[in-house]
Amino acid sequence: MDNKDEIKIIELKESILEDNDRDADVLRSELKSRGIFLINLMSAPGSGKTSTLLSLAPFFKDRLKWAVMEADIDSDVDARTMIAAGIPSIQLHTGGMCHLDADMTRQGIREIGDISPDLVVLENIGNLVCPAEFDTGAMLNMTVLSVPEGDDKPVKYPLMYQKSDIMVINKIDTLPIFDFDPDAAEAAAKKLNPAIKVFRISAKTGEGTEKLANYIISEINHAKAVK
Repeated sequence: MDNKDEIKIIELKESILEDNDRDADVLRSELKSRGIFLINLMSAPGSGKTSTLLSLAPFFKDRLKWAVMEADIDSDVDARTMIAAGIPSIQLHTGGMCHLDADMTRQGIREIGDISPDLVVLENIGNLVCPAEFDTGAMLNMTVLSVPEGDDKPVKYPLMYQKSDIMVINKIDTLPIFDFDPDAAEAAAKKLNPAIKVFRISAKTGEGTEKLANYIISEINHAKAVK
């Protein structure tokens, strides 16, 4: 074609996101009908996603049945860690992709087996950009911000905090060591998303984790009540 105005332009990213959003809504309905509450857990690498889940485990015991899907580009370290702690877990390899979408999540849930969990946690790829762009079909998005990362992350990566229902400030036991202002981090997140719930915890010492666990359980119970 000689006329550049006639060139057909396809906005692939927009199309992919729209298709995924529709599929995510379908998956949410599927999970709701099965009584499964899905949490999409996101953060930068090393923030303590796995250790946060391990710290929640004692408060979930005898109160709900749950399983974890560990997503990584490679390795099965996190899944092995969860299984060693007695938590059913599978490992998802993304083949180099920096996020999971709704269909990948569906495939993972299919492989969990017949344990009929009340809760499934998708521990997403460690990345503050891509995972926030793709709806996984979760009922609740949770992000972990650790003290060593700095309190400016909500300002630098706003979409993550706009999309998250919960922000967990982890490793508060290290506050005396690092120049981190938890009030500033919370204020920045709430400026982006006034509805975001903020919990301050130490996955290492257990401080604050019971409060977080109780909130998650209350959200699961609420979802079952309105089924």
